[in-house]
Amino acid sequence: MFGIKLENVTKRFDNVLALDRINLEIDAGEFFFLLGPSGCGKTTLLRILAGFEQPERGRVLFDARDVTDVPPHERNTGMVFQNYALWPHMTVWKNVEYGLTMRNMSQHARDQKVRRALEMVQMSGYAERSPNQLSGGQQQRVALARALVIEPGVVLLDEPLSNLDARLRLEMREQLQDLQRTLGVTMIYVTHDQKEALAMGARIAVMQMGKVAQIGTPRDVYRQPLTRFVADFIGEINLISGEIKSVEFEVVATTDVGDIRGQAGYEGVQVGDQVLCAIRPETIDFLSDENKTTDNVILGRVRRAIYLGEVEQFFVELASGDQVKLIQYGATMQHAQPGDEVRLGFSQQQVVVLRDEAEDRDEAV
Repeated sequence: MFGIKLENVTKRFDNVLALDRINLEIDAGEFFFLLGPSGCGKTTLLRILAGFEQPERGRVLFDARDVTDVPPHERNTGMVFQNYALWPHMTVWKNVEYGLTMRNMSQHARDQKVRRALEMVQMSGYAERSPNQLSGGQQQRVALARALVIEPGVVLLDEPLSNLDARLRLEMREQLQDLQRTLGVTMIYVTHDQKEALAMGARIAVMQMGKVAQIGTPRDVYRQPLTRFVADFIGEINLISGEIKSVEFEVVATTDVGDIRGQAGYEGVQVGDQVLCAIRPETIDFLSDENKTTDNVILGRVRRAIYLGEVEQFFVELASGDQVKLIQYGATMQHAQPGDEVRLGFSQQQVVVLRDEAEDRDEAV
């Protein structure tokens, strides 16, 4: 397995800057996710790691070895494509064996490795079938076996579960995690599915317009986003505009619904900054007791309530005209109904104060 390092990797396609000075380190044996919307550069980055694309500038290192100009077949990487890319005229066995054949391995060695790879993905009983006789989940496992059979230093996965139905995706997530833990191989997984990345990744790099917006564990990226884009893209978020009032003992922002205390989400926060107070819907509570203490209290009126069994969602209009969303899990009682005036509370630790990027853009213009 390889540890991977990218140094100032830059890539253009005509006038489009696909990757802009990417610096990234991935540990050997890590299950690492590249997450972002379509067009952010994540698949281009994966193809550069595989050797299918060449960067304009920068270096790609596998275990400190510079492989920037090394062709794909000499990098010892296995890749699982979004459409699986199985040979339709070959059996499952022949598809998995193909990479070994290209390496001029003996028939005996090929047989052993293919048999072991099919066992790992629980496809031994399908060796003589053709790809068009398999379900989507089975094709995905064959593609994974083909990537693993060459015993790669890193496995690259380009949205491998996107063509599967929701239930099968959940099953395959667990199988991939189990397989990665068992083999200990470095895996780099590209997806636009936030829940997939949060559920599976050891660390996540959130990408935006060819750059890495934030790197961290799923918990850190979700609870401590560094930018509005990350906060908005990962899960659901309430954003309340304000201006920094105090940073002396705690970060306090003045907003149209009162002062809000929170945690600074960027360096160099100072009085007068235009900011956004980011609050996750599940961290807000209804306050029924007038004497109940909490760091932050805001008033509003319930406009809509949606009961979904294990979850209740509430949409509350604030005095400013803004709307916030609450999520109540495992609710055993009805907290409020449309039309009710309510008090909402949330702790300082659950508020991330972010720089208002729209304000920065206005100043730049």
